[in-house]
Amino acid sequence: MDHLKRCNGCGTYTLKSECPACGTATCSPRPARFSPDDKYWKQRLKAKGVKLTC
Repeated sequence: MDHLKRCNGCGTYTLKSECPACGTATCSPRPARFSPDDKYWKQRLKAKGVKLTC
């Protein structure tokens, strides 16, 4: 079963791995799963640009 995907370029939703509107790659629009034991939370927040106050 195919899952819904979102185009990185134009934001169109499709079931294909390539956007039919602009031809760029598509990816899953779902966020990554949350885990309280996440070892890489500091790196992920740093990449997003969030400043840690602790």
